[in-house]
Amino acid sequence: MVHTSRPARRVLISGASIAGPALAHWLDRYGFEVTVVEKAAAVRGGGYAIDVRGTAREAVDRMGLLPALTKAHVDSQRITFVDAAGETVGSLQPEQLTGGEAGVDLEVRRGDLADALYSPLRERVEFLFENSVATLDDSGDAVHVVFDSGLRRTFDLVVGADGLHSNTRRLVFGPEEPFHRYLGHVFAGFTLPNEFGLAHEAVIWNEPGRSAVLYAHEPAGRLHGFLTFTRDVPPFDAFRDPRAQRELVAARFPERVWHLPRLVEGMREADDLFFDIVSQIHLRAWSHGRVVLAGDAAHATSFISGQGSSVALVGAYVLAGELATHADHTEAFAAYERRMRPFAERNQALATSGGSAVTPATRRELEARNALLRDPEAAARAMVTTSAREGRAAHSSLELPDYPRPA
Repeated sequence: MVHTSRPARRVLISGASIAGPALAHWLDRYGFEVTVVEKAAAVRGGGYAIDVRGTAREAVDRMGLLPALTKAHVDSQRITFVDAAGETVGSLQPEQLTGGEAGVDLEVRRGDLADALYSPLRERVEFLFENSVATLDDSGDAVHVVFDSGLRRTFDLVVGADGLHSNTRRLVFGPEEPFHRYLGHVFAGFTLPNEFGLAHEAVIWNEPGRSAVLYAHEPAGRLHGFLTFTRDVPPFDAFRDPRAQRELVAARFPERVWHLPRLVEGMREADDLFFDIVSQIHLRAWSHGRVVLAGDAAHATSFISGQGSSVALVGAYVLAGELATHADHTEAFAAYERRMRPFAERNQALATSGGSAVTPATRRELEARNALLRDPEAAARAMVTTSAREGRAAHSSLELPDYPRPA
């Protein structure tokens, strides 16, 4: 049963992307006193579209967000592949690659999902923007927090929902390196004007170990560009140097073919460049004392899996439900991890079991994929029996528990 007789526990959530506000939603409804701290000045808008699939769709339905997200659905209809010269090889429906279900899954801009999560909370939950956690002192009875602003507060529990490179995880579990699993890819994402006549579709150019993507939601305005390449060693020396990032990426796409020159130019000019490596987080435990991790901070599935936000939404529902039904936070954290770990790990596996269709690593893989794409019926059969089928099973591999209905 929900423990409504005891005072609401004070919870600090670090991070206001997807996992943090989703968790705040449920904890607030269960009567917890919630504070969310976020280093950005506001909830971030815009962004490329993300998918809400399988169990995650049920989670947002239980939150009451399904109508808003259905309205925001961008409905990508086609992925077209072009060869090294820019000539069309073939096209697929997105679901043939992702394992999604047409007419069921939601595809929404990241900013639209973030806003749908944040808007109902802004008058109910305390948000501390342009701030972050400087130190955590878990005394056993409470967690004493000092923020970068100098503010000092005490909480019963702290949740790190601050992403792949989590500050909370670093403070409590130590440096990232032991938990970080690099998957061999570097990527740069950015926006540029939609000068290409694209709408509700993506176009992917490939050479072995490299891909360039144009991804358009609408026929007007801006679209998303992605430049991705394999690299044996992560480019750690470029992370703090935007100029070095641009030079590193540009050097890997020197060809004057297709739209590569425009993509490289757009990447150089972009004021919203997002440069990172494709990687995952693998931890032996997601909690320590009164601190627990959620979303990418606990179990980043990687950009390639396409499941980071969906797994985060499910994890937020489960963590809040377990905290509401256990008086002892250690029991709640253990129950949360028992339920979520198999689901998270199965979705992590998608990044290493079927990525060659989009990012072929070798000439042989690329030629085999292109041969399939030139035969639409064969391509559909091959995709459905491999990565798509695995994806669909992983997306729905956890049945949401029926926790007591919150207020």
